[in-house]
Amino acid sequence: MSQSKSAIKHDTLFDKPFTTPLDKAARFSFDEQVVACFPDMIRRSVPGYGQVLAMLPIFARRHCKYRQQDDNGQRVSRIYDLGCSLGAASMTLAGEFEAQDLQIKAIDISPAMTTEASTLLSENYPEHDIEVITADIRDVKLEPCDMVILNLTLQFLPAADRVAVLENIYNVLSEGGILVLTEKTHAFDEQYDAWLVERYYDFKRANGYTEMEISGKRNALENVLITDTLDEHHARLSDVGFERHLTWFQFLNFVSVVAFK
Repeated sequence: MSQSKSAIKHDTLFDKPFTTPLDKAARFSFDEQVVACFPDMIRRSVPGYGQVLAMLPIFARRHCKYRQQDDNGQRVSRIYDLGCSLGAASMTLAGEFEAQDLQIKAIDISPAMTTEASTLLSENYPEHDIEVITADIRDVKLEPCDMVILNLTLQFLPAADRVAVLENIYNVLSEGGILVLTEKTHAFDEQYDAWLVERYYDFKRANGYTEMEISGKRNALENVLITDTLDEHHARLSDVGFERHLTWFQFLNFVSVVAFK
């Protein structure tokens, strides 16, 4: 069923940081303003985000085999949610598993994000073993784990640091474990890439974004969000040791890859 423009409701915090012209020096940051409108922003600006989240418990049931031990010596599946933002991936997993089955460690560099994530997760899943950590994922010593989720996070790191992060993940994953890597990408072919970008902006327009909001967010993310091609992602995964990895989801210029240890 088609939806008219008048049927699209604008929330009070409708991407508020991007509704006014931005100074050229302005840069995107995950501060309190962004946190306030983040769920709405993600829903309307990341194609397929809901589908990616919905598949995480399905992947976890197949590949998380209680290979780790918690502080009480009980067998659990340990999962890392790196760059967790408000904890959507952690919450999706907690909602599909019993409290005793998982140990989730959610990490984000933004205190505004982790403060809100900690509140949401503790309120909704107080019995689950979920630790929310404020830290740079490049500096964290990871423990052995069954699954790592890296959703829309690698793209915010300097290109020179991305291999080291993936190497760290590969080294702590147990045999049979998986990495789920979701990223915005660009195409090598300029004409193909231009078509994807324009259709992405059409997607945002269809979800109620104004031209000023689209332009403002694009300017804010310039030199902050640096994309790779899909081939570059796969080559990097091979370089760090993943022998098997496949693209399981693609929607315009957003992709999700699963890599098997």
